[in-house]
Amino acid sequence: MNEQPLVSVIIPNYNYASTIGECIKAAKNQTYPAVEVIVADDASTDDSVAIARALDVTVLQVPVNSGVSTARNLGARHANGEVLFFVDSDVALDPDAVERAVEYLRTEPGLGAICGMYRAEPMFPDSLVKRYRAIQQYVWFCEVEGAIPGLHSALFAMKKETFLEVGEFNDRLRWTEEQDYGFRLNARYEVKAVPTIRGRHDHDGTLRVMLTKVFNRTRLGAPNWLRLNKLPGGAGTGYRALGSAFILAAVFALISAVLLGPWALLAAGVLTAVGMLLDKRTYAYAFRHHGVTFGLQFTVLHLLVTLTSAVAASIGILQGLLYPSMTQRLYRVETPA
Repeated sequence: MNEQPLVSVIIPNYNYASTIGECIKAAKNQTYPAVEVIVADDASTDDSVAIARALDVTVLQVPVNSGVSTARNLGARHANGEVLFFVDSDVALDPDAVERAVEYLRTEPGLGAICGMYRAEPMFPDSLVKRYRAIQQYVWFCEVEGAIPGLHSALFAMKKETFLEVGEFNDRLRWTEEQDYGFRLNARYEVKAVPTIRGRHDHDGTLRVMLTKVFNRTRLGAPNWLRLNKLPGGAGTGYRALGSAFILAAVFALISAVLLGPWALLAAGVLTAVGMLLDKRTYAYAFRHHGVTFGLQFTVLHLLVTLTSAVAASIGILQGLLYPSMTQRLYRVETPA
């Protein structure tokens, strides 16, 4: 790779007018000098395209809304850079993010992709749900520093030649495309996540939207985890998945208290405590850095997210067992060596 290769920062976007301006400005304000910025718009109906064009970057448009994979692939096809840096339109990169990513790819030739991590503060901290989600994902990302089995698709860089070799994002997937691509990439190369490449993410602002995303990503990802016998890391770690199962069991115990009385209530309490202990670092960070009041609010939200994940995983695993051929058709995943 050249000493100072051109980097194509590719920003897939769909109706993120509220954040795409900050995202583009951050991409253009990098310490690394050789950057082109490409916005691949997935048929937005808001002012995203106008905002992007006003900031003097290349704007490509998908004629019909087709999903983030189609947008990323379109951006990559038109990229002139030797390095592709994908960043979601609700993420504002730190000024040195591109420079650090290039250094990793230059000094570690066998690296398939280098992934960054979110900061613990959202881009716009204007809701409790955003603050919760920022902390939750910050803690989880920091746990998987180094080699990872998946991919942090919101901010990562790879050589264009590697992208061409591995192939494009699976445009049949709307919720789990990063899991699919991460497994495919890991079958050939090492993928790393590092805390020195950072960005501020504008997380989902409402409980409904956040839980919907958690449910869909987990339900659709679970059949593939089952098929490959491999979890993607982060939220999908073994002990955290086990903790989710304990929380789900606690809910069943609570429901059965109508018939079984106080013993079921006691069991629900014990199961909840065990589930929380298995994810204690997430809860502890919220209390330690933001105080008791926020910590209690965080706990309620996190229990809801954990329960949603458990329900979704159960449904997804059942679907994978009953309809394995459907999973095979949907995913184009190479079995890791």
